[in-house]
Amino acid sequence: MNNQDKYKAEKKSSFEGFRKLIILGGGESGVGTAILGKQKGYKVFVSDRGEISKKYKEVLLNNEIDFEENQHTESKILTADVVMKSPGIPDKAELVQKLLKKSIPVISEIEFAAQFTKAKIIGITGSNGKTTTTLLVHHILKSAGLNVGVAGNIGDSFAKQVAENDFENYVLEISSFQLDGIEKFNSHIAILTNITPDHLDRYEYDFNKYIESKFRITKNQKATDYLIYDADDEVINNWLKENKTQAKLVPFSLEKELEYGAYIKDNNIIININKDKINMPISTLSIKGKHNTKNAMASAMAAQLLSVRRDFIKESLSNFEGAEHRLENVAKVNDVEYINDSKATNVNATFYALECMDKTTIWIVGGVDKGNDYNDLLPLVREKVKAIVCLGVDNDKIKNTFGNVVDIIVETAGAEEAVKVSHKLAERGETVLLSPACASFDLFENYEDRGRQFKKAVRNL
Repeated sequence: MNNQDKYKAEKKSSFEGFRKLIILGGGESGVGTAILGKQKGYKVFVSDRGEISKKYKEVLLNNEIDFEENQHTESKILTADVVMKSPGIPDKAELVQKLLKKSIPVISEIEFAAQFTKAKIIGITGSNGKTTTTLLVHHILKSAGLNVGVAGNIGDSFAKQVAENDFENYVLEISSFQLDGIEKFNSHIAILTNITPDHLDRYEYDFNKYIESKFRITKNQKATDYLIYDADDEVINNWLKENKTQAKLVPFSLEKELEYGAYIKDNNIIININKDKINMPISTLSIKGKHNTKNAMASAMAAQLLSVRRDFIKESLSNFEGAEHRLENVAKVNDVEYINDSKATNVNATFYALECMDKTTIWIVGGVDKGNDYNDLLPLVREKVKAIVCLGVDNDKIKNTFGNVVDIIVETAGAEEAVKVSHKLAERGETVLLSPACASFDLFENYEDRGRQFKKAVRNL
């Protein structure tokens, strides 16, 4: 039996024998899981404490799947054989605790869906860079002619795609919340982009718990699997020194030359993991900034491990268009650049964005604080930011941190107002950057909604 056959043989049903599937949450992951569950013979019931959107309600009705909204009927839910909960529902929720006390498995969508596919999985997690790296890996593999799907926090849910497609490979963007709900799920190739404080409100403000959550991506990896990771990340290095993973370690670095992995030499990216060594100038990358150089390294190595030729990899790295809401050039108005970085929902992501700014910047920041420490941004703000436009309900921490650093701090109550204020503050040759460093739920549906509203406001100037 070759390695491919062994890999497929291991992808057996984790929940064989369970028949009553309860799904908590009627969003993308929940409805996708419902479709897959029904297809595989489960008796499915979807329960959402809020209102299910019209789009998803129509899918449930068309597929004749039972559901409820605006409530959780515990008498039904507590009879489940297995429960898939939306990643937005914390483990400490009272209903989840009741399920666990009854020894009812509570799992994530990726755990449920993975048992029904024999595809190779490239799983990508980290505090920042997940979306760009996921899209870039998918772009390279698709350009090389591989039969590949992309899912996770991007597009259609993994479960829905497993139900409707027969891809040989999946590239999945995986959050810590999704990893919290896995038991047997495994990525043949796992990519850990970095680990910095994020979502600490979900992890009892204990950074170590968040770190452990991220490293669950390597929990079930074997010696035939790979863990691609940032060798410059102190948190990752410390964990790897103190813990063991069976996977083969594949590092990348901007700071040191590596005998095996990816590194920088004379402004060239060097990738040395097999005989098909890659050497390409950083300047040929379509996405800019140190963080995107790392994303490109990780993506290229994942593609090489799947036997994609270096010419396909180099061409794909040079023509990739990037992710929406991530350092996205929106427009130039009166010689002022407007950049949408709405996906920057934590301090580290905003650090990368400010680091990339080469012009005087008006910085739009704020939203739901997840336990942010803004002090790391102070040097960049002193150097590059002339004015701060707050975009959130509670901006006290931002004002207290930067009040003595930036002369102008203005509070606004929406994207349109923030753009109009920034337009008045900006002078020719400057940049307006939306990089909130916060979640969006105080004023917007999600970061996509925030980014779209920003772009609409810019185009209406």
